[in-house]
Amino acid sequence: MSDINDLFKSVALPVMPEVGIALINTLDNPKTQLSTIHELISKDPTLTVKLLAMANSAAFGLSGKVANLTHALQLVGISRIRTLALSACLHNAFSIPEGIDSANFWRYSMDCAGYAQWLGKGLSDTLDVDSQNAWLVGLMLRLGELIIAQAHPEHVLAIELAPCAPGERWTRERELTGFDEAEVTAELARRWNFPSDIVHGLVMASHPMTEKPISPLAGIAHLACLLADQPDADASAIETLPVPIMGALELKYGWMKTSFPSPASFIDIGGLIG
Repeated sequence: MSDINDLFKSVALPVMPEVGIALINTLDNPKTQLSTIHELISKDPTLTVKLLAMANSAAFGLSGKVANLTHALQLVGISRIRTLALSACLHNAFSIPEGIDSANFWRYSMDCAGYAQWLGKGLSDTLDVDSQNAWLVGLMLRLGELIIAQAHPEHVLAIELAPCAPGERWTRERELTGFDEAEVTAELARRWNFPSDIVHGLVMASHPMTEKPISPLAGIAHLACLLADQPDADASAIETLPVPIMGALELKYGWMKTSFPSPASFIDIGGLIG
């Protein structure tokens, strides 16, 4: 069996910006204060300006102008601003290798994050799920493909070959390299000291039903990926999702049908990464 450590030894690991590392270290602390997040983010003036621009965008639907970072944290919330800041840090840490379309890659990642957040909100009353952590896991899920592409550039075209059925990219990656992107992302998240529940959710994302009880974040990530693999999906896409995973997560079919989100409604982090 392939050793994931050998894979990581063969690549130049992405470097997380200092503000990103500091923000990761707050994820496991539910008592993190607004002042702490403010202090960390404000050390990066460019990031601060981009976050304020996003907070003032139509996507957040706030009634008044958000004048400063403190105001943004109060109105949008500590958790949301933190995950948005982390998404910008993650983007800055990675370059897109030849053979992978950058615009499509980040659009897919944002769709996956949006579906994961939607599912996380639907489970928050029945399972202990933080919808912002679900959003972050969804956004990160495919990052492992960039490391696989760096280690095995000869396999990129085969992995990216279209058409690609929902979930098929995972199968291609495992067959060609011994790992799928979620497992590789999980190892990177472990090395970057992400909370253990996020790391575990990523490790199990491609095969969440192989352990009991199911990891909620893994199940959410799996379903979100399958939906993101279907561009412009509508509520009918629910029929394509694996019933055992939906059952293990206790997802309500009626709720899913009536609340199914449009990808156009998802937060677009283009302003943060442009």
